[in-house]
Amino acid sequence: MRIAFGTDDENETTRAVREHLAGAGHEVVAATTARQWPEIGAAVGRAVVDGRADLGVVMCWTGTGTAIAANKVPGVRAALAWEPWIARHSRLWNDANVLALSLKRLAPDVAVEVVDAFLAGPAADPSEAENIARLSDLERG
Repeated sequence: MRIAFGTDDENETTRAVREHLAGAGHEVVAATTARQWPEIGAAVGRAVVDGRADLGVVMCWTGTGTAIAANKVPGVRAALAWEPWIARHSRLWNDANVLALSLKRLAPDVAVEVVDAFLAGPAADPSEAENIARLSDLERG
């Protein structure tokens, strides 16, 4: 799977996530060389929507900024998750295509577990199709 990855800082957690993605056989797509979280979130979102990546993972201090920026890209459904259950169900119930993580508040092993849950998450629940389609309607105003 091709995963667009972006972070606005480097630490033990970001390195653990990047190394795990590569070690698990995923192609890690560097969506940008920007260092500011708005550009990182948007670039990862564009990589997913444009088809250069299947899913995206963004990281910033809280995860919130990169999630907000990614969600500005039409077609992106970025979810901020801090534990595996949230990540898994963001895929199932919201058809999330970008995962946002805090690089300051998640231990490396927990961040890897959250990423794994997101990537292994089931396809969107068909009973949520109407709600997910409504998100596209909201983007159009």
